[in-house]
Amino acid sequence: MQPLNFPAYKFKIKSNENKYLIFDIVRKKYVSLTPEEWVRQHCVWFLIEEKKYPLSLISVERKITVNNLTKRTDIVVYNQKGLPHILVECKAPSVKITQASFDQIARYNLKLNAAYLIVTNGLNHFYCKMNFEKECYTFLKEIPEYRRVF
Repeated sequence: MQPLNFPAYKFKIKSNENKYLIFDIVRKKYVSLTPEEWVRQHCVWFLIEEKKYPLSLISVERKITVNNLTKRTDIVVYNQKGLPHILVECKAPSVKITQASFDQIARYNLKLNAAYLIVTNGLNHFYCKMNFEKECYTFLKEIPEYRRVF
């Protein structure tokens, strides 16, 4: 897999029937190592190692219903009250981040009401803070660390 714009992490990767699998510490199982999963796992570790969010507050591939369709969020980080705090949308490195990416995460966030959004393809990261009164988001240089938020 290609290097990403994240710190290097020591992942558990194994081969099974000509497929590579990566261990997901959130789901506690090996999952297929797709380009998007490569980005998702880096982002999970980034949130834990660099931003100090507890593993116990992170969810991966949570089902939500949007416009009567079942969708899955890539990563949701909850606050200590169990409410969504950060919503993350991961794309494969080959996928360009466009307005459609932001529209997708904004639709998901209509259900979740997370205070922060992250959109990443592993090479480019966009961090946003929601303004629910004005129904918009503001771009940030980085996402806050756990200890600053709670």
